[in-house]
Amino acid sequence: MSKVGIIGFPMDLGGNRRGVDMGPSALRLTDLAGRLERLGVDVEELGNVLVHTRGMVESGTPDAHYLEEILRACDAAAEMTADAFTSGRTPVLLGGDHSVAVGSLRGMAKATGAPGAAIWIDAHGDLNTPQTTASGNVHGMALAIALGMCEGDPRFDSADWPTRSLDPARTVIIAARDLDAPEKAFLRTEGAPRVFSMQEIDRRGITSVAEEALEIVAGAPFLHVSLDLDALDPLDAPGVGTPVRGGLNYREAHTLLEILSTANPSSVDIVEVNPVLDNGNQTAETATDLICSLFGASIT
Repeated sequence: MSKVGIIGFPMDLGGNRRGVDMGPSALRLTDLAGRLERLGVDVEELGNVLVHTRGMVESGTPDAHYLEEILRACDAAAEMTADAFTSGRTPVLLGGDHSVAVGSLRGMAKATGAPGAAIWIDAHGDLNTPQTTASGNVHGMALAIALGMCEGDPRFDSADWPTRSLDPARTVIIAARDLDAPEKAFLRTEGAPRVFSMQEIDRRGITSVAEEALEIVAGAPFLHVSLDLDALDPLDAPGVGTPVRGGLNYREAHTLLEILSTANPSSVDIVEVNPVLDNGNQTAETATDLICSLFGASIT
């Protein structure tokens, strides 16, 4: 029997659009825990990471807004993630913005003792650094931080948690279609993560892409699946802060998660559900459908 620990990360400090901090509540309102239990999953609700709101914290520097509070909250998320994993549960973190992955991945890297693998399902690369960002939004740096691209910047040093959580050779990005110029330049370098753009998915089909992704991540100390709902087309997931047309459709997303379920991911993030921008909690409902696909649900 699968065992899951659900952790909420109600943060909107990583981006510009308000409301994504309500994502964990929106996801829980879909009866996420109950639906997983009906699939035979043993679910434990572990509560929320404490996140201070904008009015309570310093806005930080222009190259990394609210970084101090984001990293403090991510370290708390790392501790909850590591505790869940070492107790035999798969941590499932509900965002909030994508900066939560900094915490979940730090926790997994410490718990397993080595950098691991990730399947990053996202319209964006999240590979900016404070030196390359045009916005200063930390949710656009989450994968870069996990890959150790910010090592050398003392703001990212940690006495308690690894500053590099992922092996770039075992990291893949799926559904990318909105990459910044510095991200594209980095991805062309030797040893960078493998990117499966929407253009490639259109040519090859999602099944072929998912199977190759699993080959790339095989054998890592842990496998983390990080799903940003803006990976889907806005028609299927309207409640996101940075929608990009031309994303995965509903059936493609389910097929992808069904295939990834065969690898038994060690940890999961599901992020960027913004109920303020949603239509009748449609995006949260879709997100829960996809989580269930990752834990064994199938339309057939």
